[in-house]
Amino acid sequence: MDLLTDHLVRARATGAVFARTVAEAPWGLRLGGSIQLSVHTVVRGRGYLWLNTPDSTVELIPGSVTLVRGGPDHYIGHEPGAACLEPEEFRVRHAQTSPGDNPRATVFLCGAYQFSGEVGSGLLDALPQVMTLSSADDDPLRDVIGLLSRELVRSELAQQIVLDRLLDLLLVLAIRSDFRRSATAPRWYRAAADPRLGAALQAMHENAAHPWAVPELADISGLSRAAFARLFREALGQAPMQYLTEWRMTIARDHLRADDLTLPQIADAVGYGSSFAFAAAFRRHHGEPPGTWRQRERASAQTRLLTTHHGS
Repeated sequence: MDLLTDHLVRARATGAVFARTVAEAPWGLRLGGSIQLSVHTVVRGRGYLWLNTPDSTVELIPGSVTLVRGGPDHYIGHEPGAACLEPEEFRVRHAQTSPGDNPRATVFLCGAYQFSGEVGSGLLDALPQVMTLSSADDDPLRDVIGLLSRELVRSELAQQIVLDRLLDLLLVLAIRSDFRRSATAPRWYRAAADPRLGAALQAMHENAAHPWAVPELADISGLSRAAFARLFREALGQAPMQYLTEWRMTIARDHLRADDLTLPQIADAVGYGSSFAFAAAFRRHHGEPPGTWRQRERASAQTRLLTTHHGS
């Protein structure tokens, strides 16, 4: 499993909640910043997307896909600055419009992804706030956009499954395309492409519980210990064992937040010989014991859930 696959699998992106909309001008929709990653593509017509910041307007046209990272609210409409409705009111307003009613109506798709845990947050943080990909940029992307467009203009059995899979593909291709050409792609992504470091990084990610040491990782890379340590620090900005500890702590936080593994089980999963050794390492890294961290995070998640439910 390569590193990008590993991150995407661990991020556990849930199948997008999506909506296909047909809207006649004037129209506008406000989307809240609590959506971790929004995906927008126009099947027919055109629209505009913008944030509450100057010079943020992006034109939405068929053949391109725009991704918006969570944080600030964003808006889409028939023209920049159009009056925008909340999603529920927007759905009611435009529910009766069909693609055949008005050939000048805009047909567009909005998808919303949620990611789990630390790995998902790290992936999103590496993306720009707004990213537009044109189908001309990437042949597989063009194929997926074409399939998506064709699927959305008709209603057939199992359409939900097809759209979920196409949106998953779209997300992976978008992240891969951005990381491939971006100067701010995660260091692990660039380092993984280096044949001298890729195998060692992959080994650490595939088996974080293994008692790795620099000599063994250097052997995997075919380098001397000194050369491996120097190259690793230059590429990733930290020593190999520091990187390994960071990765183990990332996995541990996801376990603490997401499931009911005991502390000894988590310690075993991330390469510590006992729950005491794990707790000591966690406290050094986070300033508090893992049990305290887990209780606080779960209480915070419950509060967010109640707040979201109350506000919906």
